[in-house]
Amino acid sequence: MLSEKVAEPKISIIIPVYNVEKYIGKCLSSLVSQTFTDFEIIAVNDGSKDDSLGILQRFEERYDFIKVINQKNGGIANARNNGLAVARGEYVCFVDSDDYVSPTYLEELYNACVDTGSDISCCYYYFHFVENNFLFEYPFRCRGIFKPSDAMKKLLRDVEIQSLVWNKMYKRTLFTDYDIKFPTMCFEDMAVANRIFANANQVVVIDRPLYYYNQHPSSTLATMNADKINDFIRAIAMVRISLEKNGLYEKYKKSYLALTRKTCACCYLYVLKLHNEKKCMRGCMTNMRRISRAIRHYSADEFSPTTMFSELPDVVDSPEKLEKDYSTR
Repeated sequence: MLSEKVAEPKISIIIPVYNVEKYIGKCLSSLVSQTFTDFEIIAVNDGSKDDSLGILQRFEERYDFIKVINQKNGGIANARNNGLAVARGEYVCFVDSDDYVSPTYLEELYNACVDTGSDISCCYYYFHFVENNFLFEYPFRCRGIFKPSDAMKKLLRDVEIQSLVWNKMYKRTLFTDYDIKFPTMCFEDMAVANRIFANANQVVVIDRPLYYYNQHPSSTLATMNADKINDFIRAIAMVRISLEKNGLYEKYKKSYLALTRKTCACCYLYVLKLHNEKKCMRGCMTNMRRISRAIRHYSADEFSPTTMFSELPDVVDSPEKLEKDYSTR
């Protein structure tokens, strides 16, 4: 029985929670019914204003392997870092509080690590469109055991192995031994994934969707704004800086450049969507030119992290700010 465990668990599951009273119950229910039972759940309530904390506390009262941390709002990265600080498992998983997982999620990821001696295991996922209950299986996939260099190339290309933090299981020492923490920003997983993979002995990929990634009106990609687009560009800059500082850029240059091209295309689409939603196309081309310049800078051969500022600058402005700037000229 889970309630009888007193030893350190094999797996720690870290869940950052913020205003997800509609979804957190299903998320936790999918975890407490796992076929693999040697785990703990660390749910970090990040200053929720709805009943998320109450739901967490009710689960905590019922299951003694659930620990709730209640903190002031500090963002998802801060919540994940605080969860990591108290995690006891040999392995860690991250689950977003508005998503849910299959019953064999932990079992399959754990067995993949143990059976192959890998530090990281990855699975695939469904996009679950909540409003019409439609499932779409992520299509770009691979399978097998990958040595570190091959896994890094796939990770940086962000297609067959993505920088997503929640469809993976990690040896916890990949974080603790190298002092890896999530930066306070959106796309924080992309910013640090290369550092985690660079220290893994090998990576195993299961070609099965075991995670349900909920798409709803308040999800991250459904609520893109100028700040999130700036963080997206910041994340690839941080990847370049990390690769340079660790002497890995030339080795992974082609894969990194593929990432910058993908990021540029995504940011163009996000900017178009942003301006269209605001019904303000003025300044849209200005934002696109700024994105292009930033991507060229972060992918230039002469780039040097030693000359970079510690605070990476914003690249795009909101349509409202651009409209105001134009009107005052």
